[in-house]
Amino acid sequence: MSNATFSLRVAIGGDEAAYDLKEILIGYIRELGYEVEDFGTFNAQPVLYPDIAFEVATAIKEGRFDRAVLVCGTGIGVAISANKVPGIRAAQAHDTYSAAKARTSNNAQIVTLGARVIGPELAKSIVETFLASNFSGGNSELKIAKIDEYESRLKTQ
Repeated sequence: MSNATFSLRVAIGGDEAAYDLKEILIGYIRELGYEVEDFGTFNAQPVLYPDIAFEVATAIKEGRFDRAVLVCGTGIGVAISANKVPGIRAAQAHDTYSAAKARTSNNAQIVTLGARVIGPELAKSIVETFLASNFSGGNSELKIAKIDEYESRLKTQ
């Protein structure tokens, strides 16, 4: 049933435009054998996606979850919002290659998807790929360190 080598704790959240996709992904993530917690929205009523993205990204930063999935209409707004939380790397992915590279090369903790851009089956494949991938280090490690260094300098200004 599961490709999980250990049980990742996965946070998920999205806005009303992606409510249906989020619900599908919650079930699929559980089918894969991962723990998942839903940060909302809990119905199709309009919400401000930055609030949900900030909450999910903060939970990742605090170490309460290992990875996260954020969904909105395009995946762009939640990515921008989550990336405002220091230490967070959220990557938009609309194909499995990008999802894998988000993890292996960029050490992203959050993948973002657009419910108006991709269908549920592709979204499942992207999420499965993202959750199964791990940071490979190597040359990418220096690049991630450079990003972290720059972010640290911004905090002291």
